[in-house]
Amino acid sequence: MTLETSSAPARARLREVAPATLRRVAVASAVSLYAIIVSGAAVRLTSSGLGCEGWPGCEPGAFFPASGHHAWIEFGNRVVAIFPITLTLAAWLVAWRSRLVDRWVVRVAALTFLGTIGQAPLGLLTIRSGLHPLMVMTHFLLALVVLATGIVVAVEAWSADRGRAEPLVSAAARRAALVVVGACAVLVVTGAFATAAGPHPGDSAEVRRMGNLVEAMWVHVRATAVYGVVLAGLVAYLVARRDRAPRLLWPAGILVGLLLVQMGIGELQWRTQLPWELVLVHVSLAAAIWGATVLLATLLWRPPAAMATRRT
Repeated sequence: MTLETSSAPARARLREVAPATLRRVAVASAVSLYAIIVSGAAVRLTSSGLGCEGWPGCEPGAFFPASGHHAWIEFGNRVVAIFPITLTLAAWLVAWRSRLVDRWVVRVAALTFLGTIGQAPLGLLTIRSGLHPLMVMTHFLLALVVLATGIVVAVEAWSADRGRAEPLVSAAARRAALVVVGACAVLVVTGAFATAAGPHPGDSAEVRRMGNLVEAMWVHVRATAVYGVVLAGLVAYLVARRDRAPRLLWPAGILVGLLLVQMGIGELQWRTQLPWELVLVHVSLAAAIWGATVLLATLLWRPPAAMATRRT
C-alpha cells in the first residue's frame, strides 16, 4: 500500500463534517436571507436609502454614522448583511465538505453565496443611481432569488441529516407545484412594481415613481387572484390525499394562512393611504409567502423522511 493510498481515508475524514452541522448552518443561512429582506425593506420605507453617503463606511472618512436616524437605519442594514454573507459562505463550504449531499446542492449553495455577496456592489450601484426605482427593485428581487436557493439548500441539508423519502405525490402534482412557484414569482414582481409606483421613494428627497400606482395595483391584484387559485388547487389535492402525506398539510396550511393575512393587510394599507409601517408588514409577508411557496414545492419534489411519517 502506497503512502498516497493510505492517506486517502484520512483526507476524506478531514473533509467530512457532521450532517447536523450542515443542517444548522443551512437553516440559519435561510433565516438570515429572510432577515436581510425585511431589513432592506425597512431602509426603503423609512426613507433611509441614502442615509449613508459612503461605502462601505457610512460617512466619508468615517465607518460609523455621525448622527441621524436615517444613517443608523441604513448602517444597521449593512450590519445585518454580514450574517447572510457569512452564513451562505459557511453553508457552501460545509456542503462541499459533506459526502451526504448531491453535488448539485453544492453548486446551488455556491450560487446562493455569490448572489448574496453580489448584493454589495449592486447596493453601491443603487446608491450611485440615486435609488432609481428599477435598481431598488433589482436589489429586492435578487434577494428573493437567493432566499429561494437558500431554502432549497436547507431542505437538502435537513434530508442529509434526517433521511430522505421518495416523492409522496404524483408527478403531475409536483409539476403543479412549479406552476404555483411561477405564479408566486409573478405576484412578488408585480408587487415590486406597485411599490416602485407608490409614495415611498427610499430617501428623504422627492418621490421618484416608476409607473402609475393604480395601474400597477390593477395588475398586482389580478396576479394575487391567479396565485390564490393555483395554490387552492394544489392544497385541495394535498387534502384529498392527506392519508398518504399528512405532514405536507402543515406547510400548505401555513402558506394559505400567510396569504389570507397578506390580503387583509393589503386591503388595509390601501384604505389607509399606504402608511410605511403597514407596507413594511406587507413586504415582509410577501417575502415569507415566497419562501413558504418555494419550501412547499421543494418538499413535494425532495421530501425529507419526516414528511412520510404517519400521524399517530
